[in-house]
Amino acid sequence: MSRIPACGFTLALLTGMIAGVAVAALPAEVDGQPLPSLAPILEQVTPAVVNVHIRTRVQVRTSPFFDDPFFRRFFDMPSVPRERVQQSLGSGVIVDGGEGLILTNNHVIDGADDIAVTLQDGREFSAELVGADRDTDLAVIRIRADELHQLPLADSERLRVGDFVVAVGNPFGLGQTVTSGIVSALGRSGLRGLEYQNFIQTDASINPGNSGGALIDLAGRLIGINTAIFTPSGGNVGIGFAIPASTAHHVMAQLVEFGEVRRGSLGIEVQDLSGELRDALGIDGRDGVVITRVRPDSALAEADLQAGDVVKAVDGRPVANSQALRNLEGLLSVGTEVAVSFVREGRRDEVRVRIEEDLDARISGVRLDERLNGVALVRMPDRALSLGVLIEEVRRNSHAWEAGLRAGDVIVAVNRQAVRHLGEMRAQFPVPGDRELSLEIRRRGVAYLVLL
Repeated sequence: MSRIPACGFTLALLTGMIAGVAVAALPAEVDGQPLPSLAPILEQVTPAVVNVHIRTRVQVRTSPFFDDPFFRRFFDMPSVPRERVQQSLGSGVIVDGGEGLILTNNHVIDGADDIAVTLQDGREFSAELVGADRDTDLAVIRIRADELHQLPLADSERLRVGDFVVAVGNPFGLGQTVTSGIVSALGRSGLRGLEYQNFIQTDASINPGNSGGALIDLAGRLIGINTAIFTPSGGNVGIGFAIPASTAHHVMAQLVEFGEVRRGSLGIEVQDLSGELRDALGIDGRDGVVITRVRPDSALAEADLQAGDVVKAVDGRPVANSQALRNLEGLLSVGTEVAVSFVREGRRDEVRVRIEEDLDARISGVRLDERLNGVALVRMPDRALSLGVLIEEVRRNSHAWEAGLRAGDVIVAVNRQAVRHLGEMRAQFPVPGDRELSLEIRRRGVAYLVLL
């Protein structure tokens, strides 16, 4: 009796299985009912999801002293000895086909010298940056093209844990890929480097390159922008995060109008309520944060709120903790009125306040002087021992970047006039455009003079 080798038997078995599948393929319908499929929805969605290609020119230097613009200037060294080009990939979602507006992540395009977009039909276009917001990790870019598909934004506030979702993006540069899953959790926070965090958590497979892609519901509406994953290994482990469409809509509107996000502030500092604090303050329920400081001239200072008051809700939305309050503040439009519900000495009360922009806390440099375009200025942290104005961000290849300004620098004087805080710096402007703008800065304890 002849014997079939094990490998031969396996091959024969696989061949038989494949042949069986070819003969007995799944029917298109059962008992007159079509089998469920996401294909019809995806045919409408995938043309609106694009691949984003980034090129960044990185200077290559033979000495670390070349990285210091002041050292180069003092010794009259060449500014750019050599450079190499780095490329990276991400995803984006067309949200306005008529205007060619595409939502993506800030970290996808951050520092890019060139941005290109490839559509599903193979067309490729150069893109311009409309605006970016580091605090929410969102950015808007624009392409000039005809016949663009777009995705409508859904009301992400209606999402529930367990809802089915689909992720579309460009993982690992493989090309457009679709994965599915459910909403695993809502209101997630704890990711480093982002001020406003209210993520949708999903187990739909999200991998590097999916950033900026679409998270959609089963009606084909955009419910989130995929932005991050939790991974001990570098690959997908079923924990992905997306920025809700409600946040994306608010941020996009401001980026298109102003090129930046102009946020209002309630003007308070708060801390989470512990069990002991709840008992001491007589607070019922789980929601609420206690005010530790009310900034002078702020919206709530004018409404006579005090340290020790407990904020329970803003515009009817419960405030569960300090992160939830920051998220709500991030969505407050400047000039609008909101209702703030609070508890004082066991009695609940409510005030209506008008939200104003706190220009002494944060401001875009271009609003002071065109030569500071691309610079974000913020108030020095309360814990800081030094006075001055902190440079939070400097956009690459901007005039300020070329002059030598960098994130983390502290401005201590403008045109030889000392500035102790952002309010004093604002008072130094406007400076006539034909006059040289000099900034004295501190960097790691060393003083420099920057001329613009």
